Amino acid sequence: MKGLIFNIKRYAIHDGPGIRVTFFMKGCPLGCWWCHNPEGIRKEIEEVERTDRIGDKEFRSIETVGKYYTSGQLLEIGMKDIVFMEESGGGVTFSGGEPLLQAGFLKESLQLFKENGIHTAVDTAGYSDKSYIDSILPLTDLFLFDIKHLDPVKHKEYTGVSNEKIIENYRYILKKGGEVIVRIPVIPGFNDDDGQLEALREFLRSNNDSNIRRIDLLPYHKIGSSKYKRFKLDYKMNDADQPSTGRMMELKDFFTGTGFKVKIGG
Repeated sequence: MKGLIFNIKRYAIHDGPGIRVTFFMKGCPLGCWWCHNPEGIRKEIEEVERTDRIGDKEFRSIETVGKYYTSGQLLEIGMKDIVFMEESGGGVTFSGGEPLLQAGFLKESLQLFKENGIHTAVDTAGYSDKSYIDSILPLTDLFLFDIKHLDPVKHKEYTGVSNEKIIENYRYILKKGGEVIVRIPVIPGFNDDDGQLEALREFLRSNNDSNIRRIDLLPYHKIGSSKYKRFKLDYKMNDADQPSTGRMMELKDFFTGTGFKVKIGG
């Protein structure tokens, strides 16, 4: 079996504990307005024009985005960094895109890494059939799980899908004993108003579970916005400002009220 990957990041330190290798899997059922990996949205290999500038000269070329790998090839790549993983308590993370969109390949790859004693993490938006969650639960040491908004209508407006299945899967993973880091993207005009923030805090409080390791607050940024034109996608967040450091510190204090450890960034 082969899986479609659009990027492999070695020495990653923001995708789970320790030093990790992160595999970015292509294809996502969501279309979040602020996505900083638009190259991961479509589940197909894409040919896009790339422009490089040196001084006042432009050089154009065609870039292929996406490549098929076997799980054995991913293991070979991961094992190159085994010393760093072991010394730092790291491992591998499957991100995207949405890894569960390629559930069969994801399961096969997780199995291979687990057999080799490597810590595994899955970074997911949670929009998936429960059967796919079941298939990877025993093989996933840690879920990095996005909670974006609690109103299904607004969630659909900004991401393209409702949140009912996401919330259901979040609770299901915790019920089944899955270890979770909750990730909340802080998005201006979407979920940074007092009402929604209070609702998110109360939701996390009411779903208190010892398997929640911490809450990560991910401040909105414009990194990746320049990619949209290349992929013929509209960027809808042009008028949004990045939250200040002071604002993020306020939110860290606010969410500490859940009783969980809170971190700014991944």
